[in-house]
Amino acid sequence: MTRRTCMWAFAVAVSLLSATHLAGQGKASDTSLAVERGANSYRVHCAVCHGKTGTGDGPLADQLHFSPPDLTRLLVRNKGRFDAELIGRIIDGRRPVKGHGGPEMPVWGDAFLDSREGYSREAVREKIAQIVEYLQTLQKR
Repeated sequence: MTRRTCMWAFAVAVSLLSATHLAGQGKASDTSLAVERGANSYRVHCAVCHGKTGTGDGPLADQLHFSPPDLTRLLVRNKGRFDAELIGRIIDGRRPVKGHGGPEMPVWGDAFLDSREGYSREAVREKIAQIVEYLQTLQKR
């Protein structure tokens, strides 16, 4: 098994474990709950590469062909604008970026949809929106 295949399998396994943990929690009714759920999803699915605090220093970061970006600087890199739609498109795979959605990392929209819990497209969109809301809380000014 290649390193890429191992990393993909690890990410999918983590995705399935997270889906089991989050199943049955219902829809977020307020922003704080959405951010909390987004933080939980981030820790399970994203922190392994992007780091606990989003700075790109996750435990697998040095194993990747491309360094994971510092997700705390999205606002700074986009001239003070947090583009939630673009970030959601990157996470779900509609906007490919190096190392994200490619051979090293599954497209999260597909990974969430293919979970054994049988997430609907709406549930996947909600989960990704929660991650985006959480990322917005990490932004440095």
